[in-house]
Amino acid sequence: MESNSICSHIEAVKELKTAKEHVCETCIKQGTDWVHLRTCQTCGITLCCDSSPMQHMSHHCRAEKHPVIISSEPGERWMYCFLDNEMVEY
Repeated sequence: MESNSICSHIEAVKELKTAKEHVCETCIKQGTDWVHLRTCQTCGITLCCDSSPMQHMSHHCRAEKHPVIISSEPGERWMYCFLDNEMVEY
């Protein structure tokens, strides 16, 4: 993650938190479906993406003020900061 313009929230992530299970914990509880999964880099919860009907991760990040997520999809290696609307590959 080398760049002069990376936001401070992404730069603050030193060790990646990865999905413990490949499921959206909230979708499982609610009986809803997801499209893709994201993992919060503040608390490590894995939830569904904005393409999913319930958009649990973006709701979580805004409610909890947890700014950075990573994709939990196989083969994808990117981080996104909700506060700065910035995405970087790693």
